[in-house]
Amino acid sequence: MNADFINRKYIEDLLEDARFADNAFIDQSLDKANEGKALSHKEIAALLKTENSEHIQRIFETAGKIKKRIYGNRIVMFAPLYVSNFCENKCAYCSFKCTSDFNRKKLTMDELREEVKILEMMGHKRLALEAGECEKECSIDYILECIKTIYDMKFKNGEIRRVNVNIAATTEENYKKLKNAKIGTYILFQETYHEPVYNSVHHAGPKKDFNYHITAFDRAQEAGIDDVGGGVLFGLADPYFDVMGLLLHNEHLEKKYKTGFHTISVPRLCPAYGMNINDFPNLVSDDTFAKITAVIRIAVPFTGMILSTRENHDMRKKLLQLGISQISAGSSTEVGGYAKKNKDDPSKAQFFVNDDRSAVSIINELMDDGFIPSFCTACYREGRTGDRFMSLAKSSEIGNVCLPNALMTLCEYSCDYGDDTFREKTASIIKKEIPRIVNETIRSKTADNIQRIQNGLERDFYI
Repeated sequence: MNADFINRKYIEDLLEDARFADNAFIDQSLDKANEGKALSHKEIAALLKTENSEHIQRIFETAGKIKKRIYGNRIVMFAPLYVSNFCENKCAYCSFKCTSDFNRKKLTMDELREEVKILEMMGHKRLALEAGECEKECSIDYILECIKTIYDMKFKNGEIRRVNVNIAATTEENYKKLKNAKIGTYILFQETYHEPVYNSVHHAGPKKDFNYHITAFDRAQEAGIDDVGGGVLFGLADPYFDVMGLLLHNEHLEKKYKTGFHTISVPRLCPAYGMNINDFPNLVSDDTFAKITAVIRIAVPFTGMILSTRENHDMRKKLLQLGISQISAGSSTEVGGYAKKNKDDPSKAQFFVNDDRSAVSIINELMDDGFIPSFCTACYREGRTGDRFMSLAKSSEIGNVCLPNALMTLCEYSCDYGDDTFREKTASIIKKEIPRIVNETIRSKTADNIQRIQNGLERDFYI
């Protein structure tokens, strides 16, 4: 299988031509976006390349309106869970690379249960399982055992209801095994779509094969996994090139499998053990990163956008207004890091966390800023994945389930983990938001379920 859907010359020509887009063309493009119309590659490239401050401000405003229209004020919460840092790859940007000199570790099932217990005590219901690539120490059978252990783990009222998986590109046979293990989304970062840069930063190991890596989602789709999430590591190559690469990849999946990316992650290169950040010439400034995030939201309005704790508090706060719909909270990027965070040994973390606030602190601030933290996992459990999810999203019907589910899961979190002040804040939000549920039957059912949650006898309601 060849990655002929990424044409480097085509992208480079688009970006070169975009430098000459006039004001009228950019204004017309944003008018189209505001009307809910899809933009052409030429229009998206023009938005990326503009340096006009008035245009950029309008890009931000347009992205914010699109996000509000489709996602409302809901923010989905998750946490990463690193199970192994053994790795056969030599990637220039990653502390887990095979040449890093530190004691490697993978979790035993008892250690994994301890990590999950702590995450459940934080209130998390959705995890992103992360691991380095090492067939000997971290085989697919080990990953499957981890998934089963996580799903089987219950502590008091806590439970992980959705395990998303971010592991290396693998075979169709292994993707079938992940599908049977009932994973949520399969996530894989291309890192960069610019093949020469990709080759220059992947020095050795299985990941060095650009074509095998970029066609992983095809194998996953052929195996029946229709919920996939893409991403690049901004700062490796020209960031505008990588945005266009993401969009072309998404279009390829939509055309071939009738469903594109369920989510797009936007990690930005940041310092890590064993690498010098100054060795990378394409680092992305805060202003450029904000514009990239907003343009992606405009280009793929129905795709979830994920931001990790690579970004600091201020940047995360800003990007929530420009398109981000999912964030991590209380995160550790170290194997075993929730049970014991070893801040004196940064080599054990994949990258340095820049927002180290507790989960409850982040959740509190979201509520203070007018957002509804959502712990919902209903769509996957109800089979609303792939083209079924996208059809609901594009028809605006998804709002009939997302808001009720967000409110019910927030109520559950409040009852199980909140103090009196938090519960009062939650009650105020619920009182304000319940009338905004358009469907009368669903509105009534949501109110009834919230009352049952507050009575303390029942959990896990969803529409």
